[in-house]
Formats: sequence, structure tokens, C-alpha cells
Amino acid sequence: MTTTEPNHVAADDLNAANVTWNLETLLAGAETPDRLLDQASEIATTIEQTRGTVGEMDAGELADLMHELARVNELVSRAGHYGMLKFAENTQDSANAAQMQRLEEKSTALASRLMFIDLEFAAADDGHADTVLADDRLDFCRHHLENTRRNRPYMLSEPEETILLETSVPGSSAWVRLFSELTSTIEVDLPQPAGAKGETITGSLEQGLSMLAHPDRETRAAAAQAVTVGLQPAIRTRAFIYNTLLLDKSIRDRLRSFPTWISSRNLANEASDESVEALVQAVVGRYNLPQRWYRLKAKAMGVDKLADYDRMAPIAETEQEIGWSEATGIVRDSYRSFSTELADIVDRFVHEQWIDAPIRPGKQPGAFCAYSVPSHHPYVLLNWTSKTRDVLTLAHELGHGVHGYLARDQGIFHQTTPLTLAETASVFGETVTNNRLLSMLDDPAERFALLASVVDDSVATVFRQVAMNQFEHACHTERRDVGELSVDRFGQLWIETQRQMMGDSVELTDNYASWWSYIPHFIGSPGYVYAYAYGQLLALSVYAQYEARGNEFVSAYLDLLRAGGSRSPEELGAIVDCDLADPEFWDAGLRIVESQLIRAEDAAVEAGLV
Repeated sequence: MTTTEPNHVAADDLNAANVTWNLETLLAGAETPDRLLDQASEIATTIEQTRGTVGEMDAGELADLMHELARVNELVSRAGHYGMLKFAENTQDSANAAQMQRLEEKSTALASRLMFIDLEFAAADDGHADTVLADDRLDFCRHHLENTRRNRPYMLSEPEETILLETSVPGSSAWVRLFSELTSTIEVDLPQPAGAKGETITGSLEQGLSMLAHPDRETRAAAAQAVTVGLQPAIRTRAFIYNTLLLDKSIRDRLRSFPTWISSRNLANEASDESVEALVQAVVGRYNLPQRWYRLKAKAMGVDKLADYDRMAPIAETEQEIGWSEATGIVRDSYRSFSTELADIVDRFVHEQWIDAPIRPGKQPGAFCAYSVPSHHPYVLLNWTSKTRDVLTLAHELGHGVHGYLARDQGIFHQTTPLTLAETASVFGETVTNNRLLSMLDDPAERFALLASVVDDSVATVFRQVAMNQFEHACHTERRDVGELSVDRFGQLWIETQRQMMGDSVELTDNYASWWSYIPHFIGSPGYVYAYAYGQLLALSVYAQYEARGNEFVSAYLDLLRAGGSRSPEELGAIVDCDLADPEFWDAGLRIVESQLIRAEDAAVEAGLV
């Protein structure tokens, strides 16, 4: 990779200034997203005539009903994604915010009108349901209907379900939106690394966090201090939001009789509480691996001990700025080394306005992929800072993108996988990109620098995410058993659970105690984060299959992606010879992470760094 020289034309490429998505195709010719919801409402009026009969329908009748419901869901999802993605472009635009809120309210009203379908089918006689589900005409929605029946023990009456659904809009959804708006306005006084010590420029939280990957330690320390200062002004408000959502979830879990705070997430992920706990404990039991890595990294960097702001520091001594054209070329070539079909899909994302990349005031921080609907294409949002880290983020999100694209034929009910498998393609794509780059390097120091980034990724995705799961566990438990948590108490739990993972290998500064307060998963997707560890270990196991089997493995992997969420996680894993029901599976995945660490240790010795 080469450093891009700054000039006007290159600056646009360096900042990905012209890489914006086109959302208008989501409207499918409708003048507004509201018109899509009007069309959905008209279909819903016809569907409502089946109320009271769903549990007794034969297979043909149920298939007809589900096809009509699919039409509704498609229209609602188009409208909802349009509103959500417009809001993500600029969370400070009041018109975007009002539109998203209006669409969410209308969509919720539609969902409440049609929730009788799930409730009635869940309540159907077991024998009748089994007979109906065996019919081929229900292939397009069978797994969805099976999951509906698995939810039966936790469902309430229709009036109760209606109340919970409709109050979520001015309740939990509103708090999540407020959190998003607050974090998108955080400003950070960024240190200028290029010969202007002591001077600062104002930037976004995303830009501040990206500077933690700067090669200069003083710059990283200054950036960390600036992020901490930027987090302070509204931290009490963000803590109040989190407390409110913790309480809201505890009430809903109690009403539905879920045994633990994580049980509802596990059910949605089609994973048992026991299997998730086995994953978490397997990772916690190998906390020695990140500690071993951080000690090696400190030696390689010539410091006694890493500070929290050093964890993602590059090993390379100079910082490289990567232009958009170079980055997309690297990712495309990496995907092409595995599959021409996947590389062609990546090309479509890059060239057909499926990506929004540049940093803008008010833009939602972070990166994500939105599948949208099966009849359309997915979208990717980035906040491009022209760093090496961004190349791997691009590879990661495009992994999500190709997964969603290939699973389109599964339809609206089965395109999306449970969260536990949602990271498989993204981590796989990132690993392909990393290993592609690694194969091009001969210099031991350069190889170690790249291997260091591989281990950093695994530590961040497996161990740090489980540490965050443990933070969530502590917060949900204490909110239920003790009551509202203070800002200081959140900070204490954050430091405690991070220190359990890092041991004495990293110095956790006082500043770090507030860094829980910008992480959106805690707010909008409670219990989500362990799925990253699940997905990383699964993807590494899948990649190990590719290394062992070579090109003949490619078709099986593509079959896995095309299957979407049409089967259980265990059945999907079996496509690529991964036995997710085997208790030893997680240990095998952790051994792959250890092998990455061993390769990095060997490269450090070869490079004379330790």
C-alpha cells in the first residue's frame, strides 16, 4: 500500500468524497415512502379478513396468506430502510428525523394489525401445525413459522402484545434515537500529527477514535484524552438513557417470563442459554491469549506496558493514508482470489452507488450493512478516514453485503440469518483480505505488522466483545437487583470487566472509565455483542476448512451464504462441515486464534523485535 500524495483530485479519492449511495431506488417508483406504507395498508386490510382462521388453515391457504404477508413486509421494509438510511446520512436534519419517526409509527401500527397471524399460528394444535409445515408450498416461510412456534411460551395475549408493540415507539425506540442523535454530535479536538504539535482541529468522535491507530504514541494519548473530554458533556444523559432501557427490558422480560436478561436475544439467535454460556465461558477461560498478545505487542513497540490507548496501535512506524480507489482495488482483488462471483458483487457495491463512505457533520458514527429487501440490494455505510483500518472495515462490511445479496432468493422471511451467523461472511471477507495482503509480503517486519493487525482483530472481536458481554451482564443484573446505576458505577463495571480480560498487561487509565458510553449496541441491541465472538470463531473455522480443502470448498461456502436464514444455525453450519452442537467447537476456534498469535510471535522473533 502506498501513501497518497495530497492534491485536489487525490483529496477527493483520499476522503472518498464522491462515494455516496442512491436511496431513491428503494422507493420502487413511489413518490414517497409513505405511499409504500399506504400500499401495504391496503393489502393488510384484505389479510385482516382471515382473523380467527389462521390456526386451522390448510397448507395452501396458509401459503397464500404468507405470500400476502410477504408483500406487506416488503413494502414496509422498503419504507423503513429508506427512512432509517436517510436519518443515518444526517441525524441532525430535522426533516430526516421526523420522516423516520413518522414511518416507524405507521409501520408499528401496521404490525399491530397483523400480529394475530403469529399468535394464531403459534397457538395451533401441534399435530395440525406439523402436517401443514411438512408441505412443500411453505418452503419459503417454513423456518420462520417454526421459529414463531418456538416463541409460544413467551407470547402474551393479543391486547397485551399490541400495547407492548405500540408503546415501544414513544418508549425504547425513542430513547435509542436520542442516543444516536447525542453521539452523532460529539465533537473531539483532534491533535494534528503532521508537525503541528499542540495544535488541534475539531472533528467527530469517529475521527477521534480512528486516531487511536496512529503510529505516534503521544498523538494516541492526546486523541484518547480528547475523546474522553468529548464524551463528558452529555454522559449523564446517556447514562439515564441506558438506565431507562435497562428497566424497560427488565419489565418486558418479566412479563414474558424470560428466565434471564439474555434469554430473549438467545431465542432470536436460535441458541440455547446453555450454548451461549458455554461460548462465553470458553472465551473467558482463554483470557490469557489477549494478555499474552498485549505483552508481546508492548515489547515490539519498545514500551514497558501498553496503555488502553495503545491497544489498536499499528506496529508500523509510519502512518499510511489509503485512497478509496486503492482500497477498493485491494478488497476486490482479495475477494477475487477466493471467488470471482463474490468479486463481481463487490464491484457492484463500489460502482453502483450502494455505499456511502465520506465523513459528514451529523452522519451516524461507525459502519454497518443494511440488507434492505430481497427484491433490492443491500447498502453499506462507512465513515472513511483513509486509514489502513478502514480497508479491513470495508472488507468486513462488504462481507455482510455479499451475504445479503446472495441470500435474496430466500425471500423476506429467510434472507436474514440469526445474529450468531450474521458475522460469518464479514469476518471471512476480512480474513481473506488480511491473508491476501500477507501473501504479498517478504519482509519479516512487514509480515509481523500485518500479523499484528490480524491478532488485534481477533482479540477485539472475540475477547473484547465477550468482555463487553460481561459488562452488559453486570449492568442488567445490577439494574434489576439493586436499581439505577450512576455514571461512576457504569464506569466501575466497565473497568472491572475490561480488566478481567486484559489482566495486568494493559494500564487502564482513569479516562477509560467513560468509554462505555458511546457504544450503540448496549443501547439499541442488548445482548448483541457475543454474536461477534460467535461469528469470528465460526468464520475462522470456516476459513480453516477453505485452507484445508482449497477451491473445492468455495461452492459449499457460497451455498451457505445463499441459504440465508432458511435453516437453523446447526443446519447452516453443517453445509461447511462445522458442528455447532459440539461443545468442543469453541475450543477449536480459540485454538485457531492461538495459532494466529504463535505466527505473530514467530514473526516478531524473525524481525528482531523481541
